[in-house]
Amino acid sequence: MNPQFPAFRKIITHPVRFAFFKLIKLPAAFIAGLKVGYIDEQKTVILVKHGWLNQNPFKSMYFAVQAMAAEMSTGLFPVGQTYKRNPPVSMLVVGLEARFVKKATGLISFTCNDGLKVAQLIDEAIATKESRTIVCQSIGTNENGEVVAEFHITWSFKSK
Repeated sequence: MNPQFPAFRKIITHPVRFAFFKLIKLPAAFIAGLKVGYIDEQKTVILVKHGWLNQNPFKSMYFAVQAMAAEMSTGLFPVGQTYKRNPPVSMLVVGLEARFVKKATGLISFTCNDGLKVAQLIDEAIATKESRTIVCQSIGTNENGEVVAEFHITWSFKSK
């Protein structure tokens, strides 16, 4: 477990700092309106509201916006677990599977509960100096708690 994770959490949950981060590093996420709803060492929730900028012709949220939110819900764990880490760890998405269950309208929450698994795998990658991969699940739900999409995102980690 990275002892710097609480410092990362403080930065990423600050609305102005996170907006600036998105604007500089992830402009598409800024435009789409992704927000951190919750984050700790175990769980991350990314919120995105269906609107004119992120819609498709069928009056629901564009699939790529959903994928971006799902990826961010799984990706904040590795970013937090590698924040100011020595030795540094490289990370990369190497796979993605998606299933769209229902039209995504209104406020959609993408939740990932794989934080402890990610932390353990990154520790292994550092200890062994070998590449490690993990499949993280992100579930998108609407305001009624109905599942709108399920994503499985494969991350690869390697100690530098």
